[in-house]
Amino acid sequence: MSYFEDLMPGDHREIGSYVFTAENIAAFARQFDPQPFHLDEYAGRASIAGGLSASGWHVCAAWMKVMVADFTRAATECAARGETPATPGPSPGFRDLKWLKPVFAGDIVAYAWDVRSTRASESRPQWGLVNFFNTGVNQRGEQVLSFEATVFMPRRRA
Repeated sequence: MSYFEDLMPGDHREIGSYVFTAENIAAFARQFDPQPFHLDEYAGRASIAGGLSASGWHVCAAWMKVMVADFTRAATECAARGETPATPGPSPGFRDLKWLKPVFAGDIVAYAWDVRSTRASESRPQWGLVNFFNTGVNQRGEQVLSFEATVFMPRRRA
């Protein structure tokens, strides 16, 4: 991941994708969101979704998995060049989480982020705050997820 100074409004990054299967949809649902339409194809078909659909929380958890994998890849590449990788800090929150379309077994969701804004932290000069707009798009080009997140990013110099 980049340092605060490397991120500019308008920056875009494709971070990876996740394949939703009937098995991983049901496994996630059994543990975290045991509603019938996430557990059973027949119940899913009878629901408003029209088929076995992933929990929105599963779609978000997959985003997190892909995001961490992208951070790790970027840090490894940075270290291989002999540079010190940036390690993002915590997020003070998310806004406007939207599950826009159902995610079904067989869907592949590609995740990306865009930088909306940046600002230096006055109370923590070693950090900056970056507002990201995050999206997930299925293989049909349909946006299935969107939300804004603010993340503390380390500064190269305070």
